[in-house]
Amino acid sequence: MYCLIMAGGGHAQLSVLKALAQKPLGIDAVLITPSPYQIYSGMLPGWMAGHYSLSECRIDLRPLAESAGARLIFAQVVGIDAKRRRVSLSDGTHLDYDGLSLDVGSETDLSLLEAAGERLLPIKPLGNFVQRWPTILNAASQQDHYRLMVVGGGAAGVELAFAAQHAFATQRCKQASVALVASESGILPGHASGVKQCARALLEQRGITLVQAQAVGTSEGVALSNGQSLSADCIIAATGARPPAWLRNSDLALDEQGYVLVDAQHRSVSHPNVFAAGDVCMRGDIQLAHSGVHAVFAGPVLAHNLLAAINGHALESYRPRKNPCTCWRPARSTPSHPGARSARKATGYGSGRTGSIAVLCTSMAY
Repeated sequence: MYCLIMAGGGHAQLSVLKALAQKPLGIDAVLITPSPYQIYSGMLPGWMAGHYSLSECRIDLRPLAESAGARLIFAQVVGIDAKRRRVSLSDGTHLDYDGLSLDVGSETDLSLLEAAGERLLPIKPLGNFVQRWPTILNAASQQDHYRLMVVGGGAAGVELAFAAQHAFATQRCKQASVALVASESGILPGHASGVKQCARALLEQRGITLVQAQAVGTSEGVALSNGQSLSADCIIAATGARPPAWLRNSDLALDEQGYVLVDAQHRSVSHPNVFAAGDVCMRGDIQLAHSGVHAVFAGPVLAHNLLAAINGHALESYRPRKNPCTCWRPARSTPSHPGARSARKATGYGSGRTGSIAVLCTSMAY
């Protein structure tokens, strides 16, 4: 029997599960994911700030897998041998596949901050973040002058800083402070100057200290490239993404950074029985930013192509729109269940906007 392994329960994989539920193929479908839930990263700052409950931010993968007739294995993928068509799991087991759908995401790049040790809180994996944040919020409410630092001046870092400040204010944390450390080039790279100016004004208005320097982790906080040192009780790392290290030994073709190299059909350029979507891959034909928006939009294409490859049908190409952050999402392409409906509302499925362009709008709401 044909074995399709879905490695990771990311955004794009939801479309694969939906397709399998709508068109059963009589195959052995397996979903490997470390958690029963997929947490929507776009709602994470809103959850931190207290605008959403955790149940509104996550999708239960178990009923979706059951509808798709897929076996669920709760484990982390720690290796792939593309030559032998085999995946290795964190529990030491190995599974062979005929087809592989990769949607395991990326990791937070902690290369400069690892020395901060237990003070460090990377935004990925999201499951670990949502487990630790309530503890941090409680510590800030009990401790005088709690110091939280967000390292990373991109859209994620800016929004997380606003969310943390709002949470501290609403929880009446005793003079807790939030600092945002960005690189020397400043916050929100790639955004318009007006957006940057608005963000700077809001940071000042909310009492969030902005530091522009390269940060290196220390046992007490961070050392800055300007010669200063900053102490922190907690350091949230929003320092950008890096591919899973185990991909280097997978035999899959990778780009210069180590992401799985795929074509317009999101098929591996080296192994035609492997498809990938989301942050784990990079297109070889066009430059495509790592974004959850692209993972969502590429999902239906990934699903179609996986099934088409099994049936010997023609593949489709994913053609990203010029500005996916303001695209309308057809309701027919989204899963129909409560968690997905919450995600649709937050991500702009059918009625709004998502992505880094919406950062300022979201932040103003805090």
